[in-house]
Amino acid sequence: MKRLFSVIMLLVVALSAMAQREPIPFNGLLIGSDGKPARSVRVYVNDPDKYAQTDRKGRFGLTNVQPTDTLHIRYEKCDYLIPVNGKRSMKIRIHNVDQFESEESQSLLDYGMSYVGQREYVGYNSRITGEELMATGCTDIPSALSGMIPGLTVDQDFETGAYRITIRGAAYHENSAPLYIVDDMEHKSIDHIQLNQVAYVIVMKDAAMYGVRGANGAIVVRTKSAETVRMN
Repeated sequence: MKRLFSVIMLLVVALSAMAQREPIPFNGLLIGSDGKPARSVRVYVNDPDKYAQTDRKGRFGLTNVQPTDTLHIRYEKCDYLIPVNGKRSMKIRIHNVDQFESEESQSLLDYGMSYVGQREYVGYNSRITGEELMATGCTDIPSALSGMIPGLTVDQDFETGAYRITIRGAAYHENSAPLYIVDDMEHKSIDHIQLNQVAYVIVMKDAAMYGVRGANGAIVVRTKSAETVRMN
């Protein structure tokens, strides 16, 4: 009975941790100067390589947008910088050059994570610094990456504690595990690497440079010690 209770408590804690790492959705709707939904328009916050693209109804989805962030939108050869100003969703109407209005929309909030198809596109490479990983409060790379990269899924075996990572968009062959490269050397896992040792991590959806080994994508880790040697 005690063992069953312990297992249940572990599951509760694990589910709670997963919920805390769940990406926070930010849904938007873009209306063009003609009064119609603006289609195939890129929207991003900080990194142009991590963007959302509006669908045929002008809808888009981002994750973990901060209250002080600014949306970058390029519409009809003009760049628009639209402050979030604490909004949790945004309905944007573009009038003329440099003229727009925006408001928070409850109906957009209600969509939650349902805009998966229109959420951020992470290019072939997504680089995350060790400081950004540390800021998650996690102690290992897989846990820290969970929720940071759209399309990346992290599962943990509760018996062994080992992590299983899959990268959506990679061409799965045999098993779905990506290739792990640490300081230019192939490793079977990255579970053992402490975050305070990490200089940066690169998540690659297209790892063709590694041949068949990179068919499921790759996660490249550079430690601070190796980076120091390279710089000297």
